[in-house]
Amino acid sequence: MTGTPGILVLAGTPIGDIADAPPRLTAELAGADVIAAEDTRRLRRLTQALDVQPSGRVVSYFEGNETARTPELVEALVSGARVLLVTDAGMPSVSDPGYRLVAAAVEKDIKVTAVPGPSAVLTALALSGLPVDRFCFEGFLPRKAGERLSRLRENEHERRTLVYFEAPHRLDDTLAAMAEVFGTERRAAVCRELTKTYEEVKRGPLGELAAWAAEGVRGEITVVVEGASETVESLDAEELVRRVRVREEAGERRKEAIAAVAADAGLPKREVFDAVVAAKNATRPNP
Repeated sequence: MTGTPGILVLAGTPIGDIADAPPRLTAELAGADVIAAEDTRRLRRLTQALDVQPSGRVVSYFEGNETARTPELVEALVSGARVLLVTDAGMPSVSDPGYRLVAAAVEKDIKVTAVPGPSAVLTALALSGLPVDRFCFEGFLPRKAGERLSRLRENEHERRTLVYFEAPHRLDDTLAAMAEVFGTERRAAVCRELTKTYEEVKRGPLGELAAWAAEGVRGEITVVVEGASETVESLDAEELVRRVRVREEAGERRKEAIAAVAADAGLPKREVFDAVVAAKNATRPNP
């Protein structure tokens, strides 16, 4: 190490298939002064698979110690160290540790660079069959049902394709909540075990996917959801009520009429139902 400031290297690691490791990763693992790893045991398996022997010091850097360890790593960078940051899979900082260290390094005018690597977000988008020209990444949804619904409602009218991470044991509840908020007919794709032996991409309407997931799903999960259609913002409550009335007059039951209008408009049934109830209450005479 020298008196010249070092460099922070964010390195992408395979999300499944070890053969996807970028060539530069091996060189960085071998030459870094310090390797900050989300899980040192996984790092050991990675280096063994790549047949590389790290020469630098290895430290753990995960959610539980990220705040406490960041100053130590910044001190090493200021002293001239080449610090390599790797997480369990994919790119650091993307729903993984890294943001705090990058921000602290930038504040000290320390150079930050990256070894581009595999990304579950981009891989799932490419495989989903949904529009990928514009998208937004939402990471993991809250675990509590009420907070999860609130977060989803923030995305209810988002036009861009949405990408979420989810744990397999919560997938059924999450897809059911998405179907409730976004509508059962909104298209989506559940990408499971990407690049691994049992990779699977299940595509379909949210309602169907929620029923499929209720049987139990295993593995690493990325969910891609179609953005809201343009009609979501152009149809006001009066037009929604009119469309329901037309269907009722044609012989449909109100429940089915509401469901059909919601599906056509790309809206959750709850929103159309609320519009119908509000219109009905508005026509009642005052007591």
